[in-house]
Amino acid sequence: MSETGLVKQLIRSLTCLPGVGPKSAQRMAFHLLQHDRSGGQHLSQVLQQAMTKIRHCESCRTLTEQTCCELCQHPGRDDSVLCVVESPADVWVIEQSTAFKGRYFVLHGHLSPIDGIGPDELGFDTLEQKLATAELKEVILATNATVESEATAHLIAEMSQKYNIKATRIAHGVPMGGELEYIDSSTLMHAFKGRQAV
Repeated sequence: MSETGLVKQLIRSLTCLPGVGPKSAQRMAFHLLQHDRSGGQHLSQVLQQAMTKIRHCESCRTLTEQTCCELCQHPGRDDSVLCVVESPADVWVIEQSTAFKGRYFVLHGHLSPIDGIGPDELGFDTLEQKLATAELKEVILATNATVESEATAHLIAEMSQKYNIKATRIAHGVPMGGELEYIDSSTLMHAFKGRQAV
């Protein structure tokens, strides 16, 4: 393949990343080729290793290089609280921004019958085993604020009730520093529904 062909192939490959269109991919490709070849080579090596070695944790289903991730192996985590999220990225965000010290379960999506995603695809059988066997007292539903995610959270809440486990939902509403006139009506509605005593 000619050099020009490889450049085109590199640009096309970079567009597989979310939010990266042809123009952004072109800028990235030319930056690596013109200014940072060592960075590009390092990126390709790390990417190759990541694609080969990273898999799902057998316990919580997040991404890890091990059979069981560091969070699941950590003896200081609270086994009585389970936080259910939609993606491994959600685990990362919660760990970075909160003081949550419980356990996690990653769904890898939400219910979407149109796309053929039902309870089986989201690992509900594994989740139910956790609900039945673990010493859980609370399941925190930290799914997104979409119709599909709400339906997913509702189904998990029903599963939790079957095992007498309290199901709670993270609050959705006005962000810190946000002004009401700039908040969309759906967010404002969630904020009012989730209001708390002060």
